Amino acid sequence: MAWLEHAMDSYGYLVLFAALLLELMALPLPGEVLMSYAGLMVYQGQLHWGFSVLAAGAGSSLGMTLAYILGKILGRPFFEKHGARVHFGPEKLERTSKWFDRYGNGVLVIAYFLPGIRHITGYFSGIVRIPFRTYMIFAYTGAFLWTGAFISLGKLLGPKWKEFHHTIQKYLLIAGILAAMVFLAVWMYRRYKEPLQDRLIRLLDRSLDLFHSLGRVRLLVSATFIIFLLLLAWMGGLIQDFLANEFGEFDSLTMFLVHVIFDERFIPFMTRFSVLGTPPFLLFVGAATLAQVIWRGKDRLLESGFLVFVLAGGEVWSRGLRALFQWIRPVRVSEAFPGEQTLMTLALAGFAAFLFVRHRKNVGAHLWATLLVLLLSFLAGLSRISLGLQLPSDAVAGYAFGGVWLSLNILLLEIFRLLRRKKGEAAT
Repeated sequence: MAWLEHAMDSYGYLVLFAALLLELMALPLPGEVLMSYAGLMVYQGQLHWGFSVLAAGAGSSLGMTLAYILGKILGRPFFEKHGARVHFGPEKLERTSKWFDRYGNGVLVIAYFLPGIRHITGYFSGIVRIPFRTYMIFAYTGAFLWTGAFISLGKLLGPKWKEFHHTIQKYLLIAGILAAMVFLAVWMYRRYKEPLQDRLIRLLDRSLDLFHSLGRVRLLVSATFIIFLLLLAWMGGLIQDFLANEFGEFDSLTMFLVHVIFDERFIPFMTRFSVLGTPPFLLFVGAATLAQVIWRGKDRLLESGFLVFVLAGGEVWSRGLRALFQWIRPVRVSEAFPGEQTLMTLALAGFAAFLFVRHRKNVGAHLWATLLVLLLSFLAGLSRISLGLQLPSDAVAGYAFGGVWLSLNILLLEIFRLLRRKKGEAAT
């Protein structure tokens, strides 16, 4: 790496272009480290950010194009016989085939963030003869996203890029895997679109009222239960990491990036949003939601009772957890694990939004309510991290524990509502 850094100091954009071109043709070059170093040079004023991204993206795109052409010319038999010499033997060929079968062309975008995959996707795309126009759209988009992300991170990290580089690679790999899962979900939807649509139509035919349909309620309860299980698993993983004291790298990196991006100019802005999750905010949201429930006049007693339970029980849940973890392991700073503000903001704002859209058929209202809850929850954590009031790991844990509390209460509310309705129908 030392000679590459020296070459970068002397020839800058040309080395960046050539190195990424060769790496995307499966040569063993440290492209991500090189881009991070280019970001450091941008930070020092030796390179321009836009020209660096352009050079790196163009080199990556040209490398992927040449790999595609070679794959198309040489074909599958050649790589099955000689591919091992360029780290593209039969096993990798088969593995890449499965990736494309699962995720489609979207793998061309996320593959850049997955070591061992990005080096051979160009060849494989040529082997299976993906239409070149389609290939260009996905491959070139991924190239500029990848290069822009690492160069920008190098610029943000500045002199600390070597310290945090491996940590960033780890989290980007996790992000890539999550993106792959999203692509898998989209692929499954596209593949089974017609059966899903037929099922939905049958459900909607049972009732004109979208949410009063028994089938729809069952679907809602099932979806909420799945979300609850996923959040519960995430919560368990966070507890394990907390007890093993494995949040050090994550906290250091996140706090550094937050303070670099949101410097002193954002202090007044962050101070305003630090009120999120505090008692005045929670009481205001609770009172406004209670008024809306009473005014609407549907299931008043049931929904009001659950609203109070979410608020009061959430405080007990939050304080009890913090007391438990304080007893297990001493608190690191003034805010304990999990963060109370993020937990309560997500739980109460999320439940209030659910009660608001529960009896409305307007899909736009559902979307905007969800986005508002996510934004408020994000700002609750970001403001406290920026002001040094909370560790990032505590804020993230608050989201996990708050999501569990929110989904559990939505699940219980709908089960109680369904049981009461069945009881009423039996009585009549």
